[in-house]
Amino acid sequence: MTILVIAEHDNTKLHNSTRNVITAACQLSQDIHVLVAGNNCAAVVTSAQQLFNIKLVLVAYHPAYAHALAENFAKLIKTLAPDYTYIMAPATTFGKNIEQISDVSQILSANTFVRPIYAGNALATVQNLCAKQLLTIRTTAFAACELTNTSCEIKTITNICDFKLSEFVSLEKNITGKLPELTTARIVVAGGRGFQNQENFKLLEQLAIVLNAAIGASRAAVDAGFVPNDCQVGQTGKIVAPELYLAIGISGAIQHVAGMKDSKVIVAINIDPEAAIFKIADYGIVGDLFTIVPELIQALTRV
Repeated sequence: MTILVIAEHDNTKLHNSTRNVITAACQLSQDIHVLVAGNNCAAVVTSAQQLFNIKLVLVAYHPAYAHALAENFAKLIKTLAPDYTYIMAPATTFGKNIEQISDVSQILSANTFVRPIYAGNALATVQNLCAKQLLTIRTTAFAACELTNTSCEIKTITNICDFKLSEFVSLEKNITGKLPELTTARIVVAGGRGFQNQENFKLLEQLAIVLNAAIGASRAAVDAGFVPNDCQVGQTGKIVAPELYLAIGISGAIQHVAGMKDSKVIVAINIDPEAAIFKIADYGIVGDLFTIVPELIQALTRV
């Protein structure tokens, strides 16, 4: 019983989300292969070779795979699928684009899995009797696998799938591109509607820089155009579980809480003492964020 894990990367660095998937895969089999599909991504291949318990790294180098377009990835995975019982990927925007039984948070048996539903308020046990299992793994539910000093075998795939059904246009990076990745950051500072506008949201960016934290946001802040939607935390955004989560100007709607409730320590800052976010916060500060956040930045700068 062999598992194929689809590596998430940016052609330069292997994302930590892949390590969480390896941990989940080890619960099902000790025969694990990793697929690295990309362009000019030799450093990613080297990192993949050092993942715990990996027997083989499959490598597909081609511009068609440079930006993980689903049409090309799906065809490539289909050609490899006959050799595998399980095909797994992280339950990130990358993985959800190409797989699933989605968001697996627990593995009960070879064909039975647990996944959250209704914004995380309930857990569904799903049994799949198909010969092949396609899963995305909720990375916050599994620890990252260990790395080793040994390197496994590499096999290069020469059958390239480029349908040209979609085209990569551009990638624009703002301040968030210079900060830690949202889904793997130790600290996340997240802002909501309470910041009122895009200009005020720059205050959150200043705090993130001081803390070397990732920037998150509620759906309300994203819908209002304060930040791009890749910052959204929640049921329809990204799922995070950092060591420290600062929820600033966020009311605490169920949709948002579903994406961050597993954080180790939650600190909430809100002017409304009745805000729902305080019900799940470990620490709460009731007050005006436009007073509290500058004071916090000033204090942290002095440390």
